[in-house]
Amino acid sequence: MSEKKNWKNDLILVGVLLAVSVLAFVIINMFVKKPGDKVIVKVDGKVVHELSLSQDTEVIVEGYQGGYNEIIIEYGYAKVNSADCPDELCVHSGTIDKSGETIVCLPHRVVVEVISGNNEIDAEVR
Repeated sequence: MSEKKNWKNDLILVGVLLAVSVLAFVIINMFVKKPGDKVIVKVDGKVVHELSLSQDTEVIVEGYQGGYNEIIIEYGYAKVNSADCPDELCVHSGTIDKSGETIVCLPHRVVVEVISGNNEIDAEVR
């Protein structure tokens, strides 16, 4: 009988931990992340485009050693619409609009990052 009781307690603990993690995820996404103003596009660490999220735009970015990524900004969201990389994980990443969110294409070394307009320093590392 004690084995059955321990199993139920473990199940309750897993349920509570799952509920707390879902709640933390919702709070962070709803209240902590700030909406972004701009999108920075980097290829191999170098900024190639700085785009406003408030203006609908479409750009084709040439990746590292060839290849392309088509980046679209619509309705305040940025996404990689198409790419010629083998796995297309960047295309399937969805849309981003909050400061700090990124889409990365590893084969082309392309990073699409949302930033806020007030480039305040959060921390300094020495």
